[in-house]
Amino acid sequence: MVYIHLSKKTANDKVLIEYLDSLEESDKKLVPLIICPGLSETAEEYLDLLEAVLPRRSIILSFRGRGKSDTPDRGYNLTEHVSDIEAVVKQTGISSFHLFSYSRGVSYALGYVERHKEQIQSLIIGDYPPEHRAMPHDWPEDYINNYLIPYNRTANIRPEAVWGIQRESALINLDDMSLSMPVLVGRGKLQESLITDTDLDRYKKMCSNITVKEYFQSGHNLKGTEKKLFYTDVTDFLDTLSEGFN
Repeated sequence: MVYIHLSKKTANDKVLIEYLDSLEESDKKLVPLIICPGLSETAEEYLDLLEAVLPRRSIILSFRGRGKSDTPDRGYNLTEHVSDIEAVVKQTGISSFHLFSYSRGVSYALGYVERHKEQIQSLIIGDYPPEHRAMPHDWPEDYINNYLIPYNRTANIRPEAVWGIQRESALINLDDMSLSMPVLVGRGKLQESLITDTDLDRYKKMCSNITVKEYFQSGHNLKGTEKKLFYTDVTDFLDTLSEGFN
């Protein structure tokens, strides 16, 4: 079966942000899900998650510099990535939703939660610590030449965006929030996960209602070998919570 999704763009100041929306296939009684992809990921790469959670409405954005969104010359710090989420939320008109995030998208999602905690019914965190990381000076060339080009991903994230992220990124700890909504944290096996035991303790201190799922056949890439299990855990988590919202 081919599922219908809407492809739209919204203006964040002068930057057009693409998002995909399963509105036409959705059950209006279910709380929607907003999906924040990882560093070089696009909205299109999460269509399988959109389908997995149907009939729940899902909205997936491509952050600036990724996918079909615009690539500005500047504007790649945490605040401006958070504003991409804000622009999509405003355009769609939703006021209450679940929030899924993966890898560096976690820092963007946590930045959004810090500003709009009252909107978030639950938070799903995919293998990233509660912080926005500064990127090393030598990172862009290595990332572009040894990952994006060999794996044909320069259309997923433009080199200009990679350089902008490195130039404008700064370390910002995001673990000083107190979160009462249900939180699901997924991490890969310890040696290869970006969530250390110390990071997991940070999440446990932040969150009064936390569920931790570990994927022992995965490293950081939870959407590789164990993607089906990861997505099943996500949908089960959401379906259990939705009983209180219908």
